[in-house]
Amino acid sequence: MKPIIRLTAALALTLGLTLGASAQGASISGEVKKIDEAAGKITLKHGPAKSLGMDQPMTMVYRVKDPAVLKQVKVGDKVTFEAEEAAAGYTVTRMEKAK
Repeated sequence: MKPIIRLTAALALTLGLTLGASAQGASISGEVKKIDEAAGKITLKHGPAKSLGMDQPMTMVYRVKDPAVLKQVKVGDKVTFEAEEAAAGYTVTRMEKAK
């Protein structure tokens, strides 16, 4: 009986970790409104960001994890991005031009 309980617990843990990772990595659609390379920040107008607990569209300033991403986009570009909440605010962890 113990092996079945262990297997069930392992499967539940694996499923929980997989669902958590996919929720964290949910892409958000947006538009670049402003770029501040000196400060390493970008202003994005975006739709709901469920992965960040934001149910309404809004315009926000984000820090960027990799400042090189700011050179790949310009004001007016449509983008998809992923972000996370940190102690210092929200940070874009991945961004690419929308297709």
